[in-house]
Formats: sequence, structure tokens, C-alpha cells
Amino acid sequence: MEIDFEKMGGLVPAIIQDNITRKVLMLGFMNKEAYDKTVETGKVTFWSRTRKCLWTKGETSGNFLNVRDIKLDCDGDTLLIKVKPEGPVCHTGSDTCWGEENSVDLNFLSYLQDFIDKRHREMPEGSYTTSLFKSGVNRMAQKVGEEAVETVIEATNGTDDRLIYEASDLIYHLIVLLTSKGHRFEELASELVKRHKE
Repeated sequence: MEIDFEKMGGLVPAIIQDNITRKVLMLGFMNKEAYDKTVETGKVTFWSRTRKCLWTKGETSGNFLNVRDIKLDCDGDTLLIKVKPEGPVCHTGSDTCWGEENSVDLNFLSYLQDFIDKRHREMPEGSYTTSLFKSGVNRMAQKVGEEAVETVIEATNGTDDRLIYEASDLIYHLIVLLTSKGHRFEELASELVKRHKE
């Protein structure tokens, strides 16, 4: 990764994003030493412009930012760091430095789709998702049907908790089936947008 630290006098902005919710959590700055320490430890480390020293987020609060992925922008001078945060990110106690709640929303479905795509590419042994792909499209389609029936049963004669549980199984197995056929869940959203009339 060729990072251009010189453009801003030795620093680059580092946008910190939750790996699952995709919410932007904060913005910090890194010099080469901070970047190298981040890569080495797996915990986000910044260069503090006020204290003029390295600062690992969470070293005093315990609210570390655990690195999941690092991307460099097209100009080579800005980092996007995807993390799993431990606790609130802002010093005010807020989830983000903009006072937003970092809760799971529909973006999680894109994350789940990416995860299932990765399973499909790598097919790791011992994974339930791998076993579904290996079982073939007929078995995957059958699982979608089974989960749909269980969802209907819970909706008509069950509890709300069980309805949510079975409906979640249905969505997961549907994404697996779509993936096996070379499609993504987002294509369903595109189709629904086409059908939507304001």
C-alpha cells in the first residue's frame, strides 16, 4: 500500500467505519508510525496533533477499535479503516463523534451478503454455509421452503420472538440460495425500487 504521507506534512486522514453497521464512527490522523503500529497490533492508533504523540484509541478508556480491514483511497492520501469497536467511540460517551447511535440497520444485510459470498469463494471446512453450498441448489431451495413454512406457522400460531427467529432463518437461507445462483440480495432491493410507486 503506497500511502502519500507527504501531501499533508506527514499525516493522512483515517476515516473509521464500523465493519458491520457501516456507520462512520470518527475521523483521526495517522503518520507512518501510527499506521505501522495499527497494522502490527490490530488496534487503531492515531497521531495526536495536540499532544504530538502516538495515541492508541482505547488505551485509557478500554474502548479499542479492532481493525477488520484497511483501504486506501484513489489518491493514496486517505485511509478507510473498518473496525469492530469495543464500546462507545467518542470521548463524550456517544457511539460516534457525530452523536449518532451505532445500531444495526439494513446495511447489515449487505455485510451478511459479503460474508456469504466469501464463504462461497473459499468454502471453508466445518462451516454450515459451506455445507449448504455443497448440498446443491435443490437442497438450498428446499431449506428456503422449510424456513418459509416455519415463518408462516410462527406468524399464525406462535410467538413474536419465534416469528423473528424463523424469519431471520428464512432471509439467511434465501441469501445463500441467491448467492449459489450468482445473484445478490441487493438485486431484490433494486427490483422492489422499480415496482415502488410514490
